[in-house]
Amino acid sequence: MKNLNIMVVGVGGQGTLLTSRIIGKTALNDGFDVKLSEVHGMAQRGGSVVTFVRFGEKVFEPVVEEGDVDVLIAFERLEALRYLHYLKKDGVLIVNDCRIDPMTVVTGVAKYPENILDEVSSKRKTVVIDGLDIAKKLGNSKVLNSVVLGASAKYIGFSEDEWLDVLTKTVPPKTIDINKQAFLAGKNGK
Repeated sequence: MKNLNIMVVGVGGQGTLLTSRIIGKTALNDGFDVKLSEVHGMAQRGGSVVTFVRFGEKVFEPVVEEGDVDVLIAFERLEALRYLHYLKKDGVLIVNDCRIDPMTVVTGVAKYPENILDEVSSKRKTVVIDGLDIAKKLGNSKVLNSVVLGASAKYIGFSEDEWLDVLTKTVPPKTIDINKQAFLAGKNGK
């Protein structure tokens, strides 16, 4: 198997770091060499958070070059646009249809770009999911990341049981059931 390069981007508090760790642990449990890199922006203030997960037979470095990402998982629309240049021409973008205004927009220095989903969809294969809506329907908006992870799982690989096993061992015990439901809802597009 060739190495798979995954980039997870979002805004602080959306669960990007946990999502990356679950992906990495799932690949590790399947016997792959895994490298994980986390870049924390102003996460505590709603800033950009970027992580890379690379796995394969042998991985030498954690960071992925621009244009080499196979799967880009974006928890927010603007983050999808901001990091789209990392995605391979034949890669896939999974984007959560969510808008979180950065500080420059909040303060009036910049405007939030219009038609982001149309723009990214015209450039790369794009899967749009309303993860927050699905999470709210399940009764807990905090499981957004598990919904988005579920939607991404079919493009990463591994069996449903492998994903759920790692999810169970990684999330807080009292949230296992709701996170499993969220993962499956995202995977099944519901």
